[in-house]
Amino acid sequence: MKSNDIVVITGATNGLGQLVAIELAKRGAHLVLTARSKNRAETTRKILKDIMPKTEVDFFYGDLSLMKDVRRVGNEIAAAYPKIDVLVNNAGLHAFEQRITSEGFAEMIAVNYLAPWLLSHTLQQSLVKAGNSRIVNVASEASRRHGELKLPEDLTQTATFNLKGSSELYGKTKLLDIMFTAEIARELSGTGVTVNALDPGFNVTGLGRELWFASMLERILKLLRIGDPRKGADIITRLAIDPQYQGVSGGYFKVGTGKSIMPVYPGGDVNMQKKLWNDTKNLLQHRGFLLQ
Repeated sequence: MKSNDIVVITGATNGLGQLVAIELAKRGAHLVLTARSKNRAETTRKILKDIMPKTEVDFFYGDLSLMKDVRRVGNEIAAAYPKIDVLVNNAGLHAFEQRITSEGFAEMIAVNYLAPWLLSHTLQQSLVKAGNSRIVNVASEASRRHGELKLPEDLTQTATFNLKGSSELYGKTKLLDIMFTAEIARELSGTGVTVNALDPGFNVTGLGRELWFASMLERILKLLRIGDPRKGADIITRLAIDPQYQGVSGGYFKVGTGKSIMPVYPGGDVNMQKKLWNDTKNLLQHRGFLLQ
């Protein structure tokens, strides 16, 4: 990584994203972070400045569950940074009840899948202009519990669900991230942009904050040294800057070892990856979030 490389990270005001921001700040990155809360953003800025006083950090504000915000934030970042070296699509959500956004999408589908798809598309030219740039998508082995994938229906499914259903939908969003990674890697082949996904493992972060016992569980797990988020942050950081992954694209990699993972079916099915890509593109165009 070169000093002042431009690194965009979503979901960087807590959890894995914040840890990755800290690690990349230590390496001299110019950080471009998304946030919903100005208070959390300023807290994160202070943390980064306390560790690396010379760190350059800029925040762009929006709600990543709303595609109009994703498109606006993406356009604002692209206008400010004609060249972007790394995009980390980290923001994620595990909702334990169905919530439907004002745009009519299931919140988990919107945040975990549609937002990274649209943000990557919006920042594509800035990534291409940088040359040898990288997109890193945070997926999960929870994808193995995705239930049954139905396209394009699952992209607009808003049915209520129980606890088991919430896990299936979360897993499905992560399966979509793996499939999207493989297809966008092909779309960007020859541009100098590489795209990879990863499983961050089990991490004690704010992902399960909606559970009433989340804070108690987090304290217990930390005492037992289970779910150290630094391991998840490490594989994200490695995919973002490690020379080992230079030129590698379309992969899905494991926390800890950094080795390749074979995704659960239909994650590795090329025809299904292409169908997902086209269905997503058509949906976002039809809803007015993507130019024809």
